[in-house]
Amino acid sequence: MGKVTGFLEIDRQVAKYQPASDRIRHFREFALPMSEKEVEKQAARCMDCGIPYCHGPTGCPVHNQIPDWNDLVYSNDWEGAIQNLHSTNNFPEWTGRVCPAPCEEACTLNLEDAPVAIKTIEQAIADKAYQLGLIRPQPADHKTGKKVAVIGSGPAGMAGAQQLARAGHEVHVYERESRPGGLLRYGIPDFKMEKHFIDRRVEQMQGEGVTFFCGVNIGVDKNTEDLLAEYDAVLYCGGSERPRPAGIPGVELDGVYDAMPYLVQQNRRVGGENTDSVAWAMEPIWAAGKHVVVVGGGDTASDCVGTAFRQGAVRVTQLDIRPQPPEKEDKLMVWPYWATKMRVSSSQAEGAHREFQVATLEFIGDDGVLTGVKCCEVDERRRPVPGTEFIIRADLAFVAIGFQGVMETGVPAEMAGKLEIATDSRKSINVKADTKSYKTNVEKLFAAGDVRRGQSLVVWAIREGRQAARAIDEFMMGSSVLPR
Repeated sequence: MGKVTGFLEIDRQVAKYQPASDRIRHFREFALPMSEKEVEKQAARCMDCGIPYCHGPTGCPVHNQIPDWNDLVYSNDWEGAIQNLHSTNNFPEWTGRVCPAPCEEACTLNLEDAPVAIKTIEQAIADKAYQLGLIRPQPADHKTGKKVAVIGSGPAGMAGAQQLARAGHEVHVYERESRPGGLLRYGIPDFKMEKHFIDRRVEQMQGEGVTFFCGVNIGVDKNTEDLLAEYDAVLYCGGSERPRPAGIPGVELDGVYDAMPYLVQQNRRVGGENTDSVAWAMEPIWAAGKHVVVVGGGDTASDCVGTAFRQGAVRVTQLDIRPQPPEKEDKLMVWPYWATKMRVSSSQAEGAHREFQVATLEFIGDDGVLTGVKCCEVDERRRPVPGTEFIIRADLAFVAIGFQGVMETGVPAEMAGKLEIATDSRKSINVKADTKSYKTNVEKLFAAGDVRRGQSLVVWAIREGRQAARAIDEFMMGSSVLPR
């Protein structure tokens, strides 16, 4: 604990944003980094609690040792801070940008609505480490002679691959898309995280001996059975990409789309890629000059809002079937868990019109083209309230109500009848594997990340990739020095 009275003397401060009128003109990150001295002051606010809920089971899924690296930052020991942070998290510059920070919700100072700025400090540590040249390849001292294939290069696949390579195994990563990163690259807009942060890690991992094979769809371009025969173990990290069906009449109208193809297409544009790839072939979707409606209240819906504004949408309306949450939660009832309260994302703050406790009844159109969205108010049980129907003008609508698990194509299609599939509490269809061995019912095949647990956070994917890497190392070698 660097400064005993820091939390009493220093107010909470986080990075500020460019004005909305400026940031909607580009797709770059728009947070204004804090100075090194400001970050050190924020780290000094950490109380070094007797029970640090921030990195316990209610806070950080990868169990970042937050009080420890806060102390190191306060002491201006950036090298020690990044070493500590890397001991639990392979990619802190990713989570420092896109994680919703359950650690801050669990911070003891959040009882006073002024938690330590953990997410801001984490990002600052990673960015400072790159600036100082502290993030370099860490190749294994010796090779084991074992070969592992990783299917998918999202956060789970990347974390698992890096851990396995550092244990001395030969690791090959197979990615369906033309570049690594999974939905971290193609689903999350650049204004939330620019993609050179992924490219840097790919370069580091290549320096550690990881080989990436992009444009290879396992189960289509290469058989899973051949992969299992060729490698000592296979880690399946295919993600959770199947859109949850909306069941709303009129979804076939021209102008109604699932959210993810829209985000992927725009990310391809920003990255200078071909938007007409086999995997995402579709007509250009462009919001300029249009009235846009986004159905859904989560992060994917918010990303659609921000993307539409940057494309020049006239008006963006976001529909949420849930009631409007309270401005402030009852701390004694929910702390240190994630609270349901009114939150405004940076994209929503750019001018979105938000409608709560509203159900989408129908997409309506003229000559097969979308013209509006028919809605109504709902009660506490989400039942329509008679006489409350209304229509919102819409030239473009996106359905962003979540995902239902692994895609039907690729590995699941090829392994149909062989690979055991489970349905979770959200009725998502996932590959069945436990959280200790990460083994599927197919010999030598392991599964981790969203393909196993269903749609979740980047930080959970990193955790599962790391844990699966240890399980695979134990499976092949009999024991492991990798952390769980």
